[in-house]
Amino acid sequence: MHTTLASTRRPSLVREAGLSYFPIALVARLPFAMMVVGVLTLVVSARDSLALGGATSAMTGLGTAIVGPLLGAAADRWGQRRVLLIAGTANSVLLLALAWLAFAPVADGALLIAAFAIGASMPQVAPLSRSRLVGIISRTFRSGDRTRVVNGTMAYESAADEIVFVFGPVIVGLLATTLDPAAPVIGAAVLALVFVSAFALHPSAATGTAAGDAAGVPEQAPARELARPALLTTVLGTLGMGLFFGAMLTSLTAFMSERGAPEQAGLVYGAMGIGSAALALGVAFFPARFTLTARWLTFAAILVAGTLALPFVHSVAGITGSLLIIGIGIGPTLVSQYSLATARSPIGRSATVMTMLGSAVVVGQSAASAITGLVAESAGAQAALVLPIAAAGIVLAAGIANAVFARRP
Repeated sequence: MHTTLASTRRPSLVREAGLSYFPIALVARLPFAMMVVGVLTLVVSARDSLALGGATSAMTGLGTAIVGPLLGAAADRWGQRRVLLIAGTANSVLLLALAWLAFAPVADGALLIAAFAIGASMPQVAPLSRSRLVGIISRTFRSGDRTRVVNGTMAYESAADEIVFVFGPVIVGLLATTLDPAAPVIGAAVLALVFVSAFALHPSAATGTAAGDAAGVPEQAPARELARPALLTTVLGTLGMGLFFGAMLTSLTAFMSERGAPEQAGLVYGAMGIGSAALALGVAFFPARFTLTARWLTFAAILVAGTLALPFVHSVAGITGSLLIIGIGIGPTLVSQYSLATARSPIGRSATVMTMLGSAVVVGQSAASAITGLVAESAGAQAALVLPIAAAGIVLAAGIANAVFARRP
């Protein structure tokens, strides 16, 4: 009787992954969300140089961009557990080292090298979580149900990213103002050591390894399959989203600074994140006939429309309203991009593809932050608020390119 019930019971992703998986995976993302802002805050406070702080923060993003996909490839090859334990431990040690180096009598170059190493060793929790959950879905769900469940999973993952990236900078600000400028970096080191290790040791980590042949070697498509144009359009799309995040947060900070309240930039930015997370979760209820390609085009157009008002806004209430509209476009666009990338991932390359997209976001965010900061410093906040429009345009252009490739067999 019990055996019959168990065999006919519909699979559940929560049951298959384990209830503890989701809070662990959520908190394990926080070090990544705190990293760029925390390093910037630490270096500016310790060395009293905004230029050095920006350069150090950019080096962190560069390290993640270059090495992140390699960590994903290593996870595809040798499994997530080993890669995450090594990367998480190394990252914690390097973060603590930077907290000491910032106040030590060492050359600025030492900070830049340490920052690059921090970015390079940053555990790719969000991409590997996506890969892990997709692995569970492919093993436990029937083929007819997989697309629906994958879309819902990508919706949850994008909402989780939004939550973390909204509250990460807030936590950095609270720790830096109430304790010490080094506190956010030290806090990120502790979180990485504890929760990334827990994420690595979770039983679900076994699903992050590709199925192997008789000799135990994982089955993998050739690396050249990663360069397929249809897949690269999703990478370009997430790069555009990263450019938008960096340009928007930096120009918003300049906007609030001109009004004497730079510390409130994170709170105003949160208006965008709340709407984005809510709509990202709502994607799971969209009808199947509203295709991923159509969703990308629709919500990228909303993103562009919301940004067009930014250069003409002169009040905090006005820019908050624009951010609420922009948030409607962000969540569903990211979900569509990750869902399409999942569907186009070559065999045995899921973690690599997810880290390619995650690294593209970091590259865009770091590059746009640096460029927007220069524009804001030389021409003011209103000029800087034009840059999010350009970034949103890249997202829409990538969506159009994706629509072209989607029509090809």
